Amino acid sequence: MSTTPLPAGSLRATSLNAARRATELTAAAEDALDLLVVGGGVTGSGIALDAASRGLRVALVEAEDLARGAARWCGEAAHAGPHGLVPGDLALARENAVERDVLMTRTAPHLVRTLPQLIPLHEGTPRRTEALLTAGLHAADALRRTARTPSALLPAPRRVPAAEAGALVPGLRAGRLRGGLLGYDGQLLDDARLVVALARTAAGFGARVLTRVRATALDRNCADAVDERTGRRLRLSARAVVNATGARAAELDPEVRLRTVRAAHLVVDAEAAGITATGLVLPAESGRWTALLPQADGTALLGLAAEPATGPVPAEAPDSDVDSLLAAVREALDVPLRREHVLGSFAALRPRYDDSAGNRKDSPDLFRKHAIRTSPDGVVTVVGGRTTGYRRLAADAVDTAVRAAGLPAGPSRTTAVPLVGAAERARLHEIDGPQRLVARHGTEAARVAALAELDPDLADPVAPGTELTAAEVLWAVRHEGALDADDVLDRRSRLGMHPELRARAAPAVTALVDKALHGLLG
Repeated sequence: MSTTPLPAGSLRATSLNAARRATELTAAAEDALDLLVVGGGVTGSGIALDAASRGLRVALVEAEDLARGAARWCGEAAHAGPHGLVPGDLALARENAVERDVLMTRTAPHLVRTLPQLIPLHEGTPRRTEALLTAGLHAADALRRTARTPSALLPAPRRVPAAEAGALVPGLRAGRLRGGLLGYDGQLLDDARLVVALARTAAGFGARVLTRVRATALDRNCADAVDERTGRRLRLSARAVVNATGARAAELDPEVRLRTVRAAHLVVDAEAAGITATGLVLPAESGRWTALLPQADGTALLGLAAEPATGPVPAEAPDSDVDSLLAAVREALDVPLRREHVLGSFAALRPRYDDSAGNRKDSPDLFRKHAIRTSPDGVVTVVGGRTTGYRRLAADAVDTAVRAAGLPAGPSRTTAVPLVGAAERARLHEIDGPQRLVARHGTEAARVAALAELDPDLADPVAPGTELTAAEVLWAVRHEGALDADDVLDRRSRLGMHPELRARAAPAVTALVDKALHGLLG
């Protein structure tokens, strides 16, 4: 595996910043493109990379910031474990396992780690239930072997005695515990950083990545857009246009019908929950799962598998969801989690394509699969999918656009394109820099740390209780496309997950971003 995506090997080629944005916005308005991608989430950024790595002239426009919705999902499992299996859809489960392997071994090893997960077994757990859970874990492991993911990376599942279960999850209630089932999955540490890495890698292949550019109308060969920073109106021409705006897809293609999947999550104190390096997974009703997953920052993410949304979803999880989630793990933990242990909460929507002719309301397809449709005016619209499977979805979308417009492009090559910062795991362990930075920046960690060596003031945390340094803020502005403090707080770092820390850090980050944008730092 190479450590840089050729020809996107240099820092300058992959850097996103305000100066590059201004230059490329003008160029994109003047030049004819092969492909215009609208939407800068994981799907749109993946499509831009796939197309650019095939040699196409590509621009990506995003109304706000890259990964605008991604930070709401960071720290979840890169599903192919037992709760990633889809009943009756072995092909999709295998695809999840293959894409997880691509992430963990080739494209983003620095952003995905091995996550042990324990399913506790109590005296009241029926033997039949235990047998079914065991079979599910071994089925997931068979898919792991089919995908050729090394067992050194994802060990085979096993049954553990009560003492070992308690050692793996110290907060587990010991009474009536007779053991547990231990399985392994991949955990994407921060999918906002995955999106930024995708966009930067696409830029290294020549894609123009333009944030704060809102598309207002699309057709097969162009888009009307507005530069949100200046108010300038633009018309961007391309041989093919892909609408990858997720929940906004119907705004730009009225014939798209969307259903949404609702999920609520809590950020809790991992020490209070008794969670260390092993996640806790609890079967819930209707085949869903409650998961309490450790995070790299000393917190844990508590969530329940997604369900159909019945109405608008607020930015924070409503009180009823907070209470339900805490209740879902109360019986499993020795010291029940209470509201004072909740550091943050959020609720979000995941759009799914509503193919009422083919999908029942309760169909698993509604939650797992993606849909690609071409409108009568030739715009390709992409909806659905999940973060783990972004690469396959992107390849399918580009294939559709290539066929429709007759673009000169070969097959997808992204299984062999490491993202910015990627390297083999042995190499990552040898990098001279804090492991916290390596887990976020991979091979670029040493460069981030070097900024503080040149200016010791940049090594200071931006606020008490936070690990984010001024050097990381400067790096985010110079190389990762951050244009304001919100971009840094909510997506280039994880502070947005912790309201109190975010508020504490915001004044310093705002000042640093302003200085960095005006060339007054470093």
